[in-house]
Amino acid sequence: MLILGEIHTGLLRHSTPVTTGLARDLLDLVAGEAVRVSERPISCAWSPDLTTGVDCTIAGTSGRAVGTVRHRAVLTAGCVVQASAYTTVERAAEVRRLPWSHYISRPGQVELLAKTPPATLAEAFLTTERGPGALDLGGICARTIERVQASPRLDRRVPLRVPRTRFRWAAMPGERRVHLLVDEGDLRTLRLTLPELPAARIADLCADVARHDWLLSSLIEVIDASALGVRTREETLPRLAPAIDTLLHLWMPAARLDDEMAAVWESLERRPGFTRHWATLVSRIRDQLSVGTVEALSATAGVRV
Repeated sequence: MLILGEIHTGLLRHSTPVTTGLARDLLDLVAGEAVRVSERPISCAWSPDLTTGVDCTIAGTSGRAVGTVRHRAVLTAGCVVQASAYTTVERAAEVRRLPWSHYISRPGQVELLAKTPPATLAEAFLTTERGPGALDLGGICARTIERVQASPRLDRRVPLRVPRTRFRWAAMPGERRVHLLVDEGDLRTLRLTLPELPAARIADLCADVARHDWLLSSLIEVIDASALGVRTREETLPRLAPAIDTLLHLWMPAARLDDEMAAVWESLERRPGFTRHWATLVSRIRDQLSVGTVEALSATAGVRV
């Protein structure tokens, strides 16, 4: 058994965080099905699950994969938008294609008409760019996120410009191991082995990791663009202000995960140390604000004297 997934994360094309009501409208992607909303510990809205049928190859094998992919959109704090897609890959019982009714009755599963080992498929999926006719979870994510971003109710005035990230993951059964690779570009890959593979809960875990990776990457991008330590504080602080208003309060890893999935986060906290890195960056920004405030007060006091 093998689960493959991909998540795209970015900033909603709107000048301010949207209200819960607007979030519901943006994520109303399936007629007649409700958008799920939670306000604590941080506001989050989930679209209903969608399914897309696939009949394709998978990187690493020439055999056909037939079935369906689950995907949805998620909006966190009214400003961070994600699209996630995943599917469980299982070897087909029969080496022939069955009627579509068979596959539709198994949402979020594809059957592989080949005997390729799961580890081979996982490695190829994570490291190989998509060829023609191959399983393209990233394409499904891109279309899903654009359905949300294309809403005429968004004003297209983003508070800061940061790139979207792609987070590709694969999970297999085995002793728990976690390996995250952050490439130089926009792609991250996560390899998971877990004793059990509850697909929906693992997808939630990966979306949580992807969101926090995007937050960390975005803050690094903003700090680099501000030339902190190179430009004067008068030049730097206005460049940091949008990130302070938009990003700094969103760091809540594993806030909605059960204990089993939260334990995977503990591995990521040890290496590469997400929260340590985040805290260092936030402290650097706050130190700049503190020194800037002291300098401003000192200058004002000097003028009065």
